[in-house]
Amino acid sequence: MKPLRLVPLSDDQVALVRSFVFHEDSSVLALNKPPGLSSQGGRGQVVTLDEMLWAFARPGKARPRLIHRLDRDTSGVILAARTQPAASFLGKAMMARKIAKTYLALVTPGAPDPASGRIEAPLRRVETGREARMLVCEPDHADAESAETRYRTLCSNDSAALLEVFPRTGRMHQIRVHLASIQRAIAGDAWYGGALAVGGLPAPRLMLHASALTFPHPEGGQMTLRAPLPDDFAHLLAQLGLAPADGASGVEHVR
Repeated sequence: MKPLRLVPLSDDQVALVRSFVFHEDSSVLALNKPPGLSSQGGRGQVVTLDEMLWAFARPGKARPRLIHRLDRDTSGVILAARTQPAASFLGKAMMARKIAKTYLALVTPGAPDPASGRIEAPLRRVETGREARMLVCEPDHADAESAETRYRTLCSNDSAALLEVFPRTGRMHQIRVHLASIQRAIAGDAWYGGALAVGGLPAPRLMLHASALTFPHPEGGQMTLRAPLPDDFAHLLAQLGLAPADGASGVEHVR
């Protein structure tokens, strides 16, 4: 790993990032990222999650590195490699699409039609000043990137639906743009047309949660990490009568 500029952390910041950890071994570190924290490169934010990983640096060794990232307002599972061999191994697994991600998304209005399906719509990046977003485009567009998202409806009512979403590719804002393309934008997602209120209740932020991550572990076997819903998401679902069946959180490692 390239040497990185040391970012000094306060005792409170160290305690905070350590509170996110729900699995740690010699190769990987798994955190349950809260909404509102940038994974990397956050503007106007003194310290990002990536920089907070200095809290886990070992004397004379590199600090952990994030293997992937989540949007600032997306909560849930995020994985970091503790060593260069682990980072290389997981990077190759990501490129080979051997890392499976599962998300929960609250969308409006009601369940999509069909209730379960696959979205295959190429995306292109558009930059305006310092802002960047993704748009659905034609496959033959010069900037087109292939993208595939699968989804299924877990529960719904007339005003909203809770979807389980499985991105097969990892384009920026992919889930957000794909769901908006089938007229089921994620609640709280002002960038892509998401409703700011659901059933008369305010959406506190982008209602998207990375609930599970399955990957080949650098030391052998396959690991699945599951992160519980944060309080704001769980509270809104309960108010809407859309609370999903309880899912087990934690870690499963099959060798």
